[in-house]
This record gives sequence, C-alpha cells and structure tokens, in this order.
Amino acid sequence: MTIVVTGSSGLLGSALIRALTADGRPVRRLVRHEPAAPDEAFWNPEEGILDPSVFDGADAVVHLAGAGIGDRRWTPAYKRKVLESRTRGTSMLAAALAGMGAPPEVLLSGSAVGFYGDTRDRAVDEHDRQGEGFLADVVAQWEGATAPADEAGIRVVCLRSGVVLSRSGGALAKVLPIFRMGLGAPLGTGRQYFSWISRTDWVNAVRFLLQNEEISGPVNVTSPEPATNADYTKAIGHALNRPTLPMPTPAFALRLALGEFAGEGVLIGQRVLPRVLLDAGYHFTEPDLPTALKAALND
Repeated sequence: MTIVVTGSSGLLGSALIRALTADGRPVRRLVRHEPAAPDEAFWNPEEGILDPSVFDGADAVVHLAGAGIGDRRWTPAYKRKVLESRTRGTSMLAAALAGMGAPPEVLLSGSAVGFYGDTRDRAVDEHDRQGEGFLADVVAQWEGATAPADEAGIRVVCLRSGVVLSRSGGALAKVLPIFRMGLGAPLGTGRQYFSWISRTDWVNAVRFLLQNEEISGPVNVTSPEPATNADYTKAIGHALNRPTLPMPTPAFALRLALGEFAGEGVLIGQRVLPRVLLDAGYHFTEPDLPTALKAALND
C-alpha cells in the first residue's frame, strides 16, 4: 500500500509516517517547501498548486494539513486562516482525486471533535448532530470539502480527533512546564469533559482505518474514557509526581489570556465516544489517562 500524506512534519504526521515506514509501506509526502528528498512533492493550496500525478499508483491519501487551532489568539484574520487552511487544501485534494481515472481507494481526512460543540456532560458519538460555535462550523465545512472524492466513489473517512497526548507537542506539551513547577490547576469549573487520545492509539487507529474497507464517514478518534478537566489535572500531577493547586484558574482569567479560544477550546465540555472504532473491533492500547500519560511522557 503506497500512501500519500500531507501535514507530514506535524505532531501526528511525523509519528504516522514512522509507523507506516516501519510497516514497510511506501510513503509520499506533500510538502510546502522545495522538495529535499525523493519521497517529497511540492504543493501549495493557497496558490492552487498541486500536480495530480503525485497520486499515480497510490492506494491511500492521509490529509492532515491545517493551521493550529490554539496557536494564536482568534483574531478575525486568524479565524479565516484556520478555516481556509482546511477547506482549500481539502477541496483541492478531493477534486484532484475525483478527476483521476484510477484514484486511490481511500482518503482519510483530518477533522476534529469540535464538530459537536459543547456537549456538557452528555456523551455523544458519530450519530449525533453538529453542535454550535465557530469550531463546529469549521469542522462541518472541512468535512464537506471532501464531497468530490466521496461522490467519485472513493472511500472517505473524516478523522474527528480529540486532543492527542504527547510531550512532543500539542496541548500537553504546552502545560507540562507549569505542572513541573507544581502550579497546575483545573481550568474553569474543572467539571467540563475533555476528549483525548494517546498518540500511539491515534496512529494505530489510522492504520486500522486504512485497512478496514467497511468504514467510511466520520470516525471519532478519541479514547473510550473521556475525563473531566479536574481529573486530567490530577492525572498529570500524579504522572509527574508533582502537586497541583486546589483552586481552579477562573474562567475570566482564561478569557483574558486566551481570548475567544477559551470559550470553545478549554471551558466547554466534550464527552465524545469512539463508537465506530469500538464497534469495528479496534483495541485501544492506552485507553485510560494514567497509562496514556505515562506513555506520553516517555515518547
């Protein structure tokens, strides 16, 4: 199986490529710089540059490119970048694949649990409808951009990922220095649910989905054991053998520090279950926070 990957230098793409290479699967990387290796090919979604021949002979495409959700304050310009960095690239890929005489069999396209909005303490799965908010709208348009590939008969899977735990990047890496100083604390009420997955399980789930020809549509790539923010805080402190503060960080302070992102990124509850993966027989290797955090701190 030859696989084309976008976002190959990111936290998830780099780990996925290592696993695919270890599996003996040839990988072609779509990159946005001058190709420096035989397995690289240039593309530029902003300028509409993509040579469809990069997909010749490929069996699958894994599309992970997109601007970071919480990397900057949500100014109108950055919110537009978050949306367009997902929809433009996805639309371009889907149209290119749809126009091929012999396209890859499957497109796995990045997505997010932001689709569900604030679920509070209500558990949701892939059968639930779109929630409210900026991120929910972004995800809906992001997934909708895959339509040309789906209409052309290509199996399309939208990877609705939760927060991926790794010390190498993402949300966990950002807070580890604070927790190591013994200053970690719950955010807001601490009762809001948090949907997460270990990086190992994220990679293994993607490998599982590449092979499982019966699965298409949205798939929640999350642990079957979502936790509250307070439990997550305690688990990080325990994993680091450091104390945590009993008093939560108040919501108003988070809104001052993070701006609009606080209201959709850390203060809402998302109790998302991976129903499709579980029903298909996927076995999580790091399903609980203690196991996943121990692995994340040693990866």
